[in-house]
Amino acid sequence: MPIGDASPRMTAPVLKLDNVVKRYGDFSAVDGLSFEVARGEIFGFLGPNGAGKTTTLRMMLDIIRPTSGRIEILGAGSAVEVRRRIGYLPEERGLYRKMRAADSIAYFAQLRGVPGREAKRKAAALLERFGLGAFARARNDQLSKGMAQKVQFLCAIAHDPELLILDEPFSGLDPINQHRLEDLVRELRAEGKTIIFSTHVMQHAERLCDRFLIMAKGKRRFVGDIRQARAAYPPKLILRTRDAAERLSRKEGVAAVVARGAPEGGEQAYELTLAPGADPQGVLKAAFDAGLRLSRFELAGASLHDIFVALAGDTAAAEAAPERAEAA
Repeated sequence: MPIGDASPRMTAPVLKLDNVVKRYGDFSAVDGLSFEVARGEIFGFLGPNGAGKTTTLRMMLDIIRPTSGRIEILGAGSAVEVRRRIGYLPEERGLYRKMRAADSIAYFAQLRGVPGREAKRKAAALLERFGLGAFARARNDQLSKGMAQKVQFLCAIAHDPELLILDEPFSGLDPINQHRLEDLVRELRAEGKTIIFSTHVMQHAERLCDRFLIMAKGKRRFVGDIRQARAAYPPKLILRTRDAAERLSRKEGVAAVVARGAPEGGEQAYELTLAPGADPQGVLKAAFDAGLRLSRFELAGASLHDIFVALAGDTAAAEAAPERAEAA
């Protein structure tokens, strides 16, 4: 049974999925998915490969149809009815290689109903605003990967959509360009846009999202904010000591003791997972009673990475770990 939920901040959600299912033969890519997205929030889609994230995003956009269930987007029963109010950055990147950056943005704006002259003006203004004014006449195949991805992002927002859907927008970007893209997302939210994005990198979700959905094997495992997610999981204690803290694993209130990293200056860092309802002060007393010499004793809430791994399983742990290190 999924845990957590949060009421939308407005009575009319921008997006609502009600018991949505997508099957391919006997395989359920999405299985009974229900959630809402409120106007003006940044909403994250988290889950390992094969969780059903991209399938769900494509059903939202009416690229593929659900097997059963109902999707309402911007008050309509189909994204096709409101497509000019939606911006979409697909996971599969691609710009016309010989087209110039400004022309690419203007072209996609025109496809979404912006008149030609206004589309060109918007393209120039967006490139200037986001630090690419000097590259307006550059061909897309002359741009760096980060610049090209930013141009494609601008293609998705050139028609000033109310709702922006981004599929793995940070994938393949170096840390500097990841942070720049985060800043763009924040600017758009400040303008009142609603943004939905999928990601594997937990730091992006922690820094950006008002709320998020965790999926695994096509099912919803959690919907809510980071405070609600942390409240559902026991806190951890971080210790540093010259002594063997593993002996605390036999003490009441301690569910697990794990050494973290290599010893430094003769001290080892340990992470203690507390049992539900355990009193950290009782663990501190047990540490003193056991003769541990502590240089650090800190209570820390579960990280989103920990919560993600707990909910999405071992597959998520294997996929999230390298990207967690990359984004740090």
